[in-house]
Amino acid sequence: MASEGEYESILCVKPDVSVYRIPPRASNRGYRAADWKLDTPDWTGRLRITAKGKVAYIKLEDKVSGELFAQAPITEYPGIALETVSDSSRYFVLRIQDDNGRSAFIGVGFGDRGDSFDFNVALQDHFKWVKQEDELSKSSQSADSGPKLDLGFKEGQTITLNIGQGKKRDKPRPQSSGGFGLLPPPPGGKIAPPPSSNHNTEQPSGGAETGCLLELDSSNSNTVVQSNPSSDLWGDFSSSASSVPPPASRQDPSSGNWVQF
Repeated sequence: MASEGEYESILCVKPDVSVYRIPPRASNRGYRAADWKLDTPDWTGRLRITAKGKVAYIKLEDKVSGELFAQAPITEYPGIALETVSDSSRYFVLRIQDDNGRSAFIGVGFGDRGDSFDFNVALQDHFKWVKQEDELSKSSQSADSGPKLDLGFKEGQTITLNIGQGKKRDKPRPQSSGGFGLLPPPPGGKIAPPPSSNHNTEQPSGGAETGCLLELDSSNSNTVVQSNPSSDLWGDFSSSASSVPPPASRQDPSSGNWVQF
């Protein structure tokens, strides 16, 4: 049963419920709602499901005043304290109990099928939570009863820690964004300044001029020196003119004639 220090929570409230007197069960086949006088219930009121600890209570109360008509402590579901009928999902058999321990079986029914569904689910959720709590308590008890792992130091036992003696890691060199980056300068070195871009150089004087001329003479030593182009051209014309034979002298026809006469 529930202890005195535990609080009471409300699991479900249904404003309309009917209560019936039921005949004793004749066989083990179960209860049937068709055997009850469903048109004339013996009492109507409000139903509340509360929980105190692991025990659920089904309370039948007056709609207006809230006065308790009867209650049924439920320690397990489904169980003997609450049973379903074989021919309907809206009716149940409830075992009520007074403060003196006397009990009786009554029939309880809902006019709406949705109300009976909520009533059923509220009890199932509660006892599912009870089952989980029992499993957790059993696992904690088994863990406490088992041998505990002793991680403490034995007498005279020491431990050595090496701090700050790890290997130094080389810092990664920065990489340029382009494909051909410049190599980083050597450590401790200096970068030479770039060559001057001034193109106004002075002309060599004196010996520098003669050196350049000697270089030109040495580079052109294997070339053939041609004669004066003007004299060569005229020489060609003179040689061609001398090779042409002189034209034959023509005799005057008149003189020939005169010689014949």
